[in-house]
Amino acid sequence: MQSLSGVVNGTEGLRTQNLSHILTMVHRNGPLSRAELTRRSGFNRSTVGALVSALVEKGLARETEPAMGGRVGRPSPIVQANPDVAVIAVNPDIDALTVGVVGLGGRVHERVRRETGRLPTLDDAVQLTRAIVADLTPALDRLDRIVGVGIALPGLVNAGSGRVLIAPHLGWRNADLTGPFETALGLPSVAANDASLGSLAESIFGAALGVGHAVYLNGSASGIGGGVVAGGTQLVGSRGYGGELGHTLVSPGGSPCHCGRSGCLDAEVRLERLLDAAGLQGGGIEALEGVLSDDPGPAVRREAERQLELLAVALVNFVNIFDPELIVLGGFLGSLFGFHGDQLGDAVNARALAGGVTVRRATLGPELLLVGAAELAFRPLLASPS
Repeated sequence: MQSLSGVVNGTEGLRTQNLSHILTMVHRNGPLSRAELTRRSGFNRSTVGALVSALVEKGLARETEPAMGGRVGRPSPIVQANPDVAVIAVNPDIDALTVGVVGLGGRVHERVRRETGRLPTLDDAVQLTRAIVADLTPALDRLDRIVGVGIALPGLVNAGSGRVLIAPHLGWRNADLTGPFETALGLPSVAANDASLGSLAESIFGAALGVGHAVYLNGSASGIGGGVVAGGTQLVGSRGYGGELGHTLVSPGGSPCHCGRSGCLDAEVRLERLLDAAGLQGGGIEALEGVLSDDPGPAVRREAERQLELLAVALVNFVNIFDPELIVLGGFLGSLFGFHGDQLGDAVNARALAGGVTVRRATLGPELLLVGAAELAFRPLLASPS
């Protein structure tokens, strides 16, 4: 005979699962009416009402009355995830460190980018993050709750242990990544590869929303990384190291790559080459965007077209291997797409074994990696709202 405690635990477990289902739904797809939540969840109306009330009581959701709009009958209340329940998102790179405050629903409250002037050490990144968070105290005090820290790192990260195996451009190797951030900020911390998190963000809130098969590539000052979604599931590999698409060979015998080979996409298609062609020192993706959106000079045009040709080589390989319906380009690769996107898409579809793939720019812009890091940090809360 099942014990009373077993029945209670089973009931609580089911309730937690149902709360998770509703909170995740409004976090990723909201705001939604109670009627729409009932339709999507398959729960009855009274169950949805009870679950929403519990989430509101816990401060995780908010309800508002919709505009009447001339409709007959009582309108269904609108439910949204509480954006004032937030996480700290951190993205270290070789030229700068970006810190964001991201609320439920993917809302970015604050975004601060600080150029480092030199290659930051892990301790540099931790201390600079702590300083930025201290500067953000007035903004944080206006929120209801900060539940954790998510770190998007350009390197190989074991998401389970929170250790970085190698972040080659930063020079970080075999180090505890999340522990120092937890100590400095007093919050539970999680970390993963930046491009994988960008892929996650675009599949939930951005250009790949609702797409079951997609390839995502992100270009930053550190280089190029990627992510693959197949059948609606992100492919991360046995240890979380999957998605190193930047090490696809595009130019045999080309520029040396830090991985030890030559001619990798990561070595040939680079932000600093475009900035150098424009005569710029620093400024990052925002500076490149300004150059390419105007009428760039011949040096920038030649370099951009060279990089687009090599990028097309890589994308054709990914289409042949993964058969995606969509390719999303973020970071400075999105800027290149904005320069000659039609040319790139035509080249990929003409050369791939099976064409018909759509190439699109990431829609989350400079907030992309922060939203992805936040999604990682929100996972425990979304899984167990009770």
